Amino acid sequence: MELTLDNIDKRILELLQKDGRLTTAQISEQISLSASPCARRIKRLEKDNIIVGYQAKISRQAVNLNMSVFVHVNLNNHQEKELAAFEREITDIDQVINGHVVSGQYDYLLEVVCRDLIAYEKFMRLLRAIPMVKDINSNFAIRTFKEQSALPIQTN
Repeated sequence: MELTLDNIDKRILELLQKDGRLTTAQISEQISLSASPCARRIKRLEKDNIIVGYQAKISRQAVNLNMSVFVHVNLNNHQEKELAAFEREITDIDQVINGHVVSGQYDYLLEVVCRDLIAYEKFMRLLRAIPMVKDINSNFAIRTFKEQSALPIQTN
């Protein structure tokens, strides 16, 4: 069931994506809506799982995670049980910050962050130890020119 968002809902989402620490009063002022209806809208967006959480964005360099690697993985077996087992294994590896099932030449695309090549080699040993992994291809990010966690919320 797709939920319908009006322009006020979309504006609230845009503001919260830019700064999740905005108060209801600050949001209501920016969208020209009084605080009580604004608070009700935010609560509804949370209840309807449109807003699924709030988090701080942390500088990767500040926490010494200077390498980003995009890892393509092929599996030996595509039985549901094997796919679920692989995904469970990957979910437990902290260095994998995003994982996607993809179409095309590979089965999965993983985004991995690590401190350096030594840490990446340790990650690769973990990945290669997963029994159903057939093939791995790594692409190292040289430079990030755009990084955005906010979704493009379209307003009319």
